[in-house]
Amino acid sequence: MANEIARRLRKTMTPQEVKVWNHLRTWRSHGFHFRRQAPRAGYVVDFLCLKHRLVVELDGGQHNYDGMQASDRERDDKLTVGGFLVLRFWNSDVDQNLSGVLETIHAALRERHPHPAACGGHPPPAGEG
Repeated sequence: MANEIARRLRKTMTPQEVKVWNHLRTWRSHGFHFRRQAPRAGYVVDFLCLKHRLVVELDGGQHNYDGMQASDRERDDKLTVGGFLVLRFWNSDVDQNLSGVLETIHAALRERHPHPAACGGHPPPAGEG
């Protein structure tokens, strides 16, 4: 069931998810392999780097409601207990400050697994997106 949902979500990514994905997928050559819309711990997470135990979630306005915030906290807690660091960004952050979002993700990757060959001083080249 989760695989079917993930497959459907990969085909209907939001514009913000597409922007971030266009950058994250180019980071593979730097040792950062992300999966998009990946099943994990009973959920489908937006982006997942298994090697570095990092989850990146992009949230729209619906995540600002009390019920959704409680659900997100429960989900984050379950993933954290499983050894993952969860980073959440608002869609507006992606639209208005994509480079800052990417720098935050890259910093978290460096902290979780510092490796000189993969972690230089700056995020991997972004390309167009």
